[in-house]
Amino acid sequence: MPKLSVDGIEVEVPAGATVLQACEAAGVEIPRFCYHERLSVAGNCRMCLVELEKAPKPIASCAYPAADNMVIKTTTPMVKAARHGVMEFLLINHPLDCPICDQGGECDLQDQAVAYGMVHGRFVENKRAVTDKYMGPLIKTVMTRCIHCTRCVRFAQEVAGVPDLGGLGRGEDMQIGTYVEQAIASELSGNLIDLCPVGALTSGPYAFVARPWELKKTDGIDIADAVGANIRIDTRGPEVLRILPRQNEAVNEEWVGDKGRFWVDGLMRRRLDRPWVRKDGKLVPASWAEAFAAIAARLKGLAPERIGALAGDHADAESIQALGDLMAALGSCNVDCRVDGAALDVSRPEFWRFNTTIAGIDQADAVLLIGTDPRREAPVLNARIRKRWLANALPVGLVGPAADLTYPAERFAEGPSALRAILGGGHHFVRTLAAAKHPMVVVGQGALRRADGAAVLAAAWAIARNANAIRADWHGFNVLHTAAGRVGGLELGFVPGAGGHDARTMLSGAVELLWLLGVDDADLSGLGNAFVVYQGSHGDAGAARADVVLPGAAYTEKQATWVNTEGRPQRGFQALFPPGEAREDFRILRAFSAVVGRVLPYDTIDGLRARHPLFGLGFAPVRGERTEGPAGDASAMEEAAFLPAIATYHVTDPISRASPTMAQCVRDLAGPKPTALAAE
Repeated sequence: MPKLSVDGIEVEVPAGATVLQACEAAGVEIPRFCYHERLSVAGNCRMCLVELEKAPKPIASCAYPAADNMVIKTTTPMVKAARHGVMEFLLINHPLDCPICDQGGECDLQDQAVAYGMVHGRFVENKRAVTDKYMGPLIKTVMTRCIHCTRCVRFAQEVAGVPDLGGLGRGEDMQIGTYVEQAIASELSGNLIDLCPVGALTSGPYAFVARPWELKKTDGIDIADAVGANIRIDTRGPEVLRILPRQNEAVNEEWVGDKGRFWVDGLMRRRLDRPWVRKDGKLVPASWAEAFAAIAARLKGLAPERIGALAGDHADAESIQALGDLMAALGSCNVDCRVDGAALDVSRPEFWRFNTTIAGIDQADAVLLIGTDPRREAPVLNARIRKRWLANALPVGLVGPAADLTYPAERFAEGPSALRAILGGGHHFVRTLAAAKHPMVVVGQGALRRADGAAVLAAAWAIARNANAIRADWHGFNVLHTAAGRVGGLELGFVPGAGGHDARTMLSGAVELLWLLGVDDADLSGLGNAFVVYQGSHGDAGAARADVVLPGAAYTEKQATWVNTEGRPQRGFQALFPPGEAREDFRILRAFSAVVGRVLPYDTIDGLRARHPLFGLGFAPVRGERTEGPAGDASAMEEAAFLPAIATYHVTDPISRASPTMAQCVRDLAGPKPTALAAE
């Protein structure tokens, strides 16, 4: 490990570290624009110049490897003059847009011009102007501000895996843009906005809405998928204005998917802000007392086995716990969180978790994907697989529909025939898995929602076991969920009790009263004359079928816990209050329990959380000591092809369906627009 001196401070850094990293280890701040720790080194902004003893000129610290006995100086007159010169060059063509620029207050160029720039400029010629580029409805461009740091180009190529951006021209004529003007076809494109150190790429929906110092900032959890990316919710008054990622190395690093970032305009549209009761075939506004009385009247005299409850994809753990407690108080064991009918064995947590953990992907050396398209189901997790592929040419096998995963994947078949061949040992990918030290098998919801889902789950487990992927030091069997609330329900035991009905049976009319907690994406046509109570935040399919509608809070409007696909509980905090008469879901359930004389044993959220250790936020990955598999019979797999779990990435749930921005993304990314004729 090299040892060197930075401004008189002795530091030791890992082999391969750069001078810039050594300076950071010494606590010395080095300005930079092009350098980013998660991207390849470009070395083209030259803002990070430092003085190396005995070197004839300053060196670019981001690209210069650290070595033994180096003496680095960062505050000498040579360094200051170099930084002044670089900043003066950067500002030669930069427009004076700060008063109207959306990046104002969060601009690296502003900050570094004040800290490291000159007090005046000497350039008096006309500034260069660059035509703005179209990059889709999510990214607003003002390319005259671009300083050619190429962060956006490197992110698109290296992290997102969509090489849509590049530099065109040379010298003064160089421009950053798409080679063919079109929307950037990536589910991670919003991260370009965070990476841009100037105002060249900013948020289209957020443009000219607010300044950063006007916003209240609240920590939250992204529920657009089951990864559980850590986010920051920025609000002003009664409205969410934007969502940004927070850094969490174990989950999302510092990225977030476009849907969870840009669906904020759907949080205020189609909202349920008062109770509704169906009278004479029509839903009419009602008070809370009237809504509760209608439910209580229907419950009166109803046998417990005729009562059921389902928890939807966005349900938080506290709400699921409260609903489970209410059903238990009513004597019913007809509860389920698997509203899509996924055949998940609920006997052991490792049968429904992503056991490798998301961070564990960094160790994998072979991956088999079964019935899943992680690029659309979990974009941030897919970027982690791509990062691993870039590091060691990770071999990836795909069983399921064709998909562009942003990295090479050998597709074997669309259905279980490939699984049979792998289980039989006659498939060439068996040797790939056997040669790997850390093989992974990932089974998705597209393979588990089928009638033979239990058989597919058993086959996937058997493949992982045969590949020695289930052992004390490594657990390579993984289930990739698409619903943020699913694993929380499983961990809390929100599944049918002895003799209870599962989701498929309840949705087929097996109960006379069905309580839907945010269930909007299930087939409700088989309920017949069942009395339906819908509790949720948006007027979507569930509310349209309901006999009583109870307005709940959206995920930004409550303090709640969500459990991600790897079984990690994470807590989001309340950023604003629910609209109108809407209330937090667990409070609605607690209030109703008093109306029917089955009072739940808690009045506060802390009292509720005391009922289960999950709410202690502890997380311990499951190890592979036990190799016995789930209850399904692998030989019972059918021949039908696996179907995609998600048809359209941007529109999958009530919030995204209510979002005009997501609707515009669907239109813009559906395909190339037809060329308009002269007469048009």
